[in-house]
Amino acid sequence: MKETMLAIVLLIATFSGIQAQRIKGSDTMLPLSQRVAEEFMKTNPSVTTTVTGGGSGVGITALLEGTTELAQLSRQIKFDEKNKLKEKGITVKEVIAAYDALAVIVHPSNKVTNLTREQLERIFTGKIKNWKDVGGADLPIIPYARETSSGTYEFFKESVLKNKNYMSGIMSMPATGAIIQSVGQTRGAIGYVGLAYLNKDVKAIHVSYDEGKTFVEPSVTNAKNETYPIVRPLYYYYDVAAGNKVKSFIDFILSGKGQKIVSEIGFITVK
Repeated sequence: MKETMLAIVLLIATFSGIQAQRIKGSDTMLPLSQRVAEEFMKTNPSVTTTVTGGGSGVGITALLEGTTELAQLSRQIKFDEKNKLKEKGITVKEVIAAYDALAVIVHPSNKVTNLTREQLERIFTGKIKNWKDVGGADLPIIPYARETSSGTYEFFKESVLKNKNYMSGIMSMPATGAIIQSVGQTRGAIGYVGLAYLNKDVKAIHVSYDEGKTFVEPSVTNAKNETYPIVRPLYYYYDVAAGNKVKSFIDFILSGKGQKIVSEIGFITVK
């Protein structure tokens, strides 16, 4: 139904002489792209910008299939993805639009506040299975992860798990909002989300990357001063041959006004 409605919107835009611009991919970037698109269209009424999620991998696939002008990714493009695009004659341009701190979250009732990277690795690989083993209640740990097409899934695996495999049978969620909802409703749950998604329904864990010497809260301030360790760039990718179609949007998000929106949403600016 959503795809049908999007097709109708684009068709109407075409016959109205309005330039249709599509952005697709990372769920982490959804709130940013949606807000920027709203402001962008106010000053560019001849452009209709539609934004949809689905995961970073979905964004690259859409770029490959020609069903998006901009792919939004919460990870860098993979070597094989770049090769597939080249095989179709597509050379991509990479733009870093913002930075994001990835927050580890638990149920608000959870007494555990601090976890080391090593403990997180053992939790998500299935080695630690009960909260009592990390100073919490005698309660089974229920880890939630994003699905494999998500850039957040891959970044967490690379940064926190040091490329070890997630535990077999881990609960995979199709979107960040689903992780927030599941962790907020499940006492033994643990998951991870982009900083902009944090709310009162979940509790953010303080993380240590120095074997427990210092534990740092995920926040914009701590990400900026580089004391919080789980930080990543957020990207847009587009076909250089179609650069003129997206230039005004890219210029807008990198402008002072665009970067102000980055801060307001809860991400970290590039400047």
